[in-house]
Amino acid sequence: MKATGIVRRIDDLGRVVVPKEIRRTLRIREGDPLEIFTDREGEIILKKYSPIGELGNLAKLYAESLSQTMGCTVCITDTDQVVASSGNGKKDLQDQFIGQELGDALKDRSQILAKNGDASYIKVTADMKDYCDEVICPIICEGDVIGAVALLNKDEKRRFGEVEQRVAYSAADFLGRQMG
Repeated sequence: MKATGIVRRIDDLGRVVVPKEIRRTLRIREGDPLEIFTDREGEIILKKYSPIGELGNLAKLYAESLSQTMGCTVCITDTDQVVASSGNGKKDLQDQFIGQELGDALKDRSQILAKNGDASYIKVTADMKDYCDEVICPIICEGDVIGAVALLNKDEKRRFGEVEQRVAYSAADFLGRQMG
């Protein structure tokens, strides 16, 4: 555990303010859920809660299955980072923070089917290598967007279309139902 040197007092309602610098670094925004843990030494640990992160193993297995079936790179994200990836290029994506453009698309609940060079093409992560095609579908659970399923294609001879879009939608729907 890393000490920050910041000390805060608990108010009369039991609240404590998480400093802005820490919230910015950890990408914690107003309204974000936090999990509370305690340990035997009396420490209280706050951790940003990720519903998709709770499905860690299932998301990983699902990404692997989709990647093998569809013959493309698959990544599953929460609203902050890639929680599971499989296929060619998975190491470049795994555990990376999602890009601002994807975050905005998720807020808009946008489904994306785009070719590289299209105005609607966005990168899943800020430093993601270019792919020929992408399909991105938000994962929605109980009315809230909790992440995305992205299918990414590097094969220039093959183009994504309605089939890939339906597969991504089906995967996002399944994962959203698992959280419900």
